[in-house]
Amino acid sequence: MTELRFRKRHRMRLKEIESLATRLKEILGTEVFGPLDTVDMAECPEYDVVLVDGKILSIVSQGEPFLTVRGLLVYPATKRYITVDMGAVKFVANGADVMGPGVVEVDPGIVEGDFVWIRDIRNKRPLAIGKALVSAETIMRKEKGKVASSLHYVGDKLWALDEPKEETADMPEDEPA
Repeated sequence: MTELRFRKRHRMRLKEIESLATRLKEILGTEVFGPLDTVDMAECPEYDVVLVDGKILSIVSQGEPFLTVRGLLVYPATKRYITVDMGAVKFVANGADVMGPGVVEVDPGIVEGDFVWIRDIRNKRPLAIGKALVSAETIMRKEKGKVASSLHYVGDKLWALDEPKEETADMPEDEPA
């Protein structure tokens, strides 16, 4: 797994934070970070990342913001979801695209090209975020083929950046007293 590197990390201004939070609320239907949070933005090769109090909770791709999987765990969204059956969970959680027959529920407001988040039917917890390849109406027809492409999922390089680091064997241990 290649390491994700940040460039040009900077603290966001209050107006930028408010604008980003307002846009995320419109898109996802949930209150997110605010003026009391420390919010930074940094550039990555594929998209920009938004760090809230040191955790990567949002991305901005092609000018459009969206919460990361970890961000969706912190700020539960009510819009732009695609719910998959339990048979699809292990595939989606490992970065697979979402296939039509595995979808059981979808936000009717989704249009082609929208960022979406994929959740499991049992726990309604986020597994991945991606881009809708077709509209909600087409997704619910459960036709063969891809309905959403995966961009970020549990366990990928973006997720791993916020995981606690494990101690290595090279570190000296305390000597007994």
